[in-house]
Amino acid sequence: MKLRAILSSIIIVAAAMFATSCAKQAEARREGCKIKVGIVFDIGGKNDRSFNAAAWEGVKRAQQDLDICLYDVEPGNPTSIEPAMRAFAEKNFDLIFGVGFAQGPIMQKVANDYPDIKFAIVDGVIFEADGKTPKVNVASLVFREHEGSYLVGVIAASKSKTGVLGFLGGMDIPLIHRFETGYEEGARSVNPNIKVIDNYVGVTDGAWNNPGKGKELSLAQIEKGADVIFTAAGNSGLGAFDAVEQYGRDSNGQANKFVIGVDSNQNGVKPGFVLTSMVKRVDNACYNVIVEVLGGKFEGGFHVFGLDKDGVAYAMDDNNKALIPADVIAKAEEARRKIVAGEIKVTDAMAK
Repeated sequence: MKLRAILSSIIIVAAAMFATSCAKQAEARREGCKIKVGIVFDIGGKNDRSFNAAAWEGVKRAQQDLDICLYDVEPGNPTSIEPAMRAFAEKNFDLIFGVGFAQGPIMQKVANDYPDIKFAIVDGVIFEADGKTPKVNVASLVFREHEGSYLVGVIAASKSKTGVLGFLGGMDIPLIHRFETGYEEGARSVNPNIKVIDNYVGVTDGAWNNPGKGKELSLAQIEKGADVIFTAAGNSGLGAFDAVEQYGRDSNGQANKFVIGVDSNQNGVKPGFVLTSMVKRVDNACYNVIVEVLGGKFEGGFHVFGLDKDGVAYAMDDNNKALIPADVIAKAEEARRKIVAGEIKVTDAMAK
């Protein structure tokens, strides 16, 4: 009798879950799409031409390709993030994205309160109550930024004439240390005596959306000799683009100082002044999670993207192909091969 009761309970729970899923799918179809997806951006917004923009690119592509209903929120301040996320959950959205590690504590709470809703966080990891087991209803999309940063470090050191590089971070936190450490290690593989000057924009969420401060710090680095600056500072990093442009071009028409973009391909922001961009394929990661939800194959837990999965890369296009000689590309590609093969171990500053 006990076994029969247990089996009956399982059947009832499964039927309820199936009914809920069917109801959500039916509601989405009434709105002319297969599923409803919401995305809550980090401070800086979807047009930051960097991190948020990459996520926006992925979900927009899914909207065009996969017939989904897409809703987005650009919080004016950090206190607006949780209400936006909860609003999507209250309306039984099929998938809710949070963009940025800062949303981790918020998503932790919301995902706990809505265990039947699927979530995905970019650059964050959400655990169960034990603090060790990845949460089953949250896909944690994480990247090996240190690997891609190593490659742009190789390119920066090869291009530098002064032997001094700059690094502009948003906040002085482990995630940004991952970019900086990889960059330094790649640069020192080319020039062991290279000097790297680092600065961080701020200590609050506003650090990611302050281009004026980014420019001020970048100009100071240039005054100290930096001729290539790698920025990992969200919208604040656009200040570094303005700083290098301010130093103009030489008699041959080539920029005197260069910037390296981040997250999205930013080569076209200031053509000729952008040496390359350390691209995180946040777009592909977001797109793939939507595909999983549509196919009934959503999996919570870690989704890791490194050089081996083309999750990170350096960007080459018509805007910068004349800036990087073939022998430098060869160095970067050799480093890529060795990292993927395990012959080069790039330090992961977040694992310390």
